[in-house]
Amino acid sequence: MTDAQPTVADAGDRYTITDGGEVAGFTRYVDAGNRRIFFHTEIEDRFAGRGLARTLVERALDHTRGLGMRIVPVCPYVHGYVDRHHDFDDALEPVTPEILEIVRTSQY
Repeated sequence: MTDAQPTVADAGDRYTITDGGEVAGFTRYVDAGNRRIFFHTEIEDRFAGRGLARTLVERALDHTRGLGMRIVPVCPYVHGYVDRHHDFDDALEPVTPEILEIVRTSQY
């Protein structure tokens, strides 16, 4: 672990979090109009327990809202985060069958 703060960057189809110069994890998304659909979050095992997933998701959601986009929390981690933290309620969109189809057809 390092004293430097982890950094979060938008990589075009995911936000990545870097800790100590190494990519520790990511949260993937697909855009559909003004909706950013978050569908998968992953933190490498060796970085577990440091609160990096929370930092990653919080900054990704904050950035998304700052872009004027709506947040669709398909990913279980992102869904749980917005369920517990109501800071993003104003930017949330529901998960619908249409949203799930967008994710299904764009993951690969």
